[in-house]
Amino acid sequence: MHRFPASVYSRGQEPDARFTLANERTFLAWIRTALAFLAAGVALELLGLDLHAGLRLAASLILVVVGMLIPVLAWIGWMRTERALREDRPLPASPLGATLGVAVTIAGVFLVFAIVLR
Repeated sequence: MHRFPASVYSRGQEPDARFTLANERTFLAWIRTALAFLAAGVALELLGLDLHAGLRLAASLILVVVGMLIPVLAWIGWMRTERALREDRPLPASPLGATLGVAVTIAGVFLVFAIVLR
């Protein structure tokens, strides 16, 4: 049986399906988060709010770029977790939470200045 990605499924033993499905649900949750970041970035710029244009654009770009980065990091995280489950190892840490926290903070700071400087 050939399953994608082979780099994950060719290792170890088949884990309990509940854990594999939970890993998949986590991946899909990150995909929904990415869509929200993309939508927020696009909306912020296209709504043309009465904010400082350069800072509004900077905040929008941060949100869009992070929205594009989240699926890549989520896929890597899914593969790392699935391999750990298959090889009966401890689950790896995820950089996604910290990445999103930093991005939202930076975008928020830009928006605060955009509001103050309008």
